[in-house]
Amino acid sequence: MPASSPPTPGSLPAALVDSCDGTLAGTPADAGSDFARLAKRVATSGLLKRRPGYYTARIGGIAFLYAATWAGFALIGSSWWQLITAGVLGVLFAQIALVAHDIAHRQVFRLRRPSEMAGRIAGNLCVGMSYGWWQDKHTRHHANPNHEELDPDVNPDILLWSTDQAREARGVAKFIGGSQAYLFFPLLTLEGMNLHVAGVRALFRPAFKQRGLEAALLGLHVAGYLTILLLVLSPLQALVFIAVHQGLFGVYMGCTFAPNHKGMPTMKGDDRPDFLRRQVLTSRNVRGGLFTDLALGGLNYQIEHHLFPSMPTPHLRRARPIVQAYCAELGISYAESSLISSYAQALRHLHRVGAPLRAAPSA
Repeated sequence: MPASSPPTPGSLPAALVDSCDGTLAGTPADAGSDFARLAKRVATSGLLKRRPGYYTARIGGIAFLYAATWAGFALIGSSWWQLITAGVLGVLFAQIALVAHDIAHRQVFRLRRPSEMAGRIAGNLCVGMSYGWWQDKHTRHHANPNHEELDPDVNPDILLWSTDQAREARGVAKFIGGSQAYLFFPLLTLEGMNLHVAGVRALFRPAFKQRGLEAALLGLHVAGYLTILLLVLSPLQALVFIAVHQGLFGVYMGCTFAPNHKGMPTMKGDDRPDFLRRQVLTSRNVRGGLFTDLALGGLNYQIEHHLFPSMPTPHLRRARPIVQAYCAELGISYAESSLISSYAQALRHLHRVGAPLRAAPSA
């Protein structure tokens, strides 16, 4: 299908013109489009209104636990019990990253400047992950989810997401592609370090914005992190602490994002349907209660989040029945499964697309 026309900010309610970059990239400007009709229903429901009380409590609670855990680390001292602290910090780092995600989508602050300031404090300083690098990457993902040529999240650097990618694979991706489903969770233990390294590498790009500020905040994080570890722990304890902490952080982050699009249809070339279908057909929701909402940071309502990126996290659950009913009216498939089933679907997809690399070479 042909690509939809770029939006004009005045063509949608003001509350909708917010996302990673302040616009809904790819949103149809036509007020009579399928998405515009859905947007009107959602806007009328009041679900796009901000929730300052919720975010004050959520950010305040996480900040308290973050500070308390580091204080506990200092009090415990040189002990292998610190590996429990490492596990707690792995969870807290992921929760802070999820807050930074919401900040980047303007769910917390309406204006760009406070959003960027808070995002860099949360991402760069507290977690050691470049906010600017992630924001650019995530904006491109939202505009074209699961598009093999436009979505950086399905770039075949390590894992392969389609049989076409498998046939053209080179290097590490080709080497592990046939077994990638079995290696997926072990590889996630490296995802935390990958996020740190990718952010540092991005600093050397000529067009990178706020390079000095981002570098300074990342440097403060790394220096502070290593200093406190080496002051309190023995070198061996520090190495094991880093492995446990960063490994769990990576697994948590990977398990948060993997259910959302992995195993859903991919696109390439001009295969780019209208905004509503592009977002719904490539996304999957995860069923669950309040614990699932907390653990996944609201990303279990991936369909609603992709349609309305600036919608506050606690409103996504309430938007779900509206979106689901509207998709049923239009005959659009609305994917939803349990958390375990979503992982199973993703792993089956990874195994299936790796088939060309498992085929025996012809004689």
